[in-house]
Amino acid sequence: MSKAVYAGTFDPVTNGHLDIALRASKLFDDIIIAIAEDNNKQTLFTTDERCSLVRQVTKDLPNVKVDSFSGLLVDYCREKGVGFIIRGLRVVLDFEKELQMALMNRSLYDKVDTVFLMGEALYLFVSSSQVKDAAKLGGDISNLVPPPVAKALIDKFT
Repeated sequence: MSKAVYAGTFDPVTNGHLDIALRASKLFDDIIIAIAEDNNKQTLFTTDERCSLVRQVTKDLPNVKVDSFSGLLVDYCREKGVGFIIRGLRVVLDFEKELQMALMNRSLYDKVDTVFLMGEALYLFVSSSQVKDAAKLGGDISNLVPPPVAKALIDKFT
């Protein structure tokens, strides 16, 4: 049984994140979307809000579960018996950073491998930070995030 974790801040979850989760759910028996609690980022949404939003938008993926974690991702993987970390790549700069992270994770826990999935071309420019910036200024982000996330962003900024 193959088990993978797709970890991130997901502040907020975007259609690009969902694309990676959907494709990963076809590659692995079980996926845990693990939402980082302590990531040195100033988040707009609380951990509970991010978990709730991700649960709402992945409810139709039966082999995807949502959880939160703190500390090292590899420690979480060890605790949950996860053998794979899923990472989405958008641009070349992502690869450099992600490769370094994958090598560090492997050196800390040699029973975990990182699987890179290229983002769908439609979403290569989408980042949570840009979505938040656009939403804050009243931009139409309806094609960048699922409807519950768009509503939650509007609610935060009005």
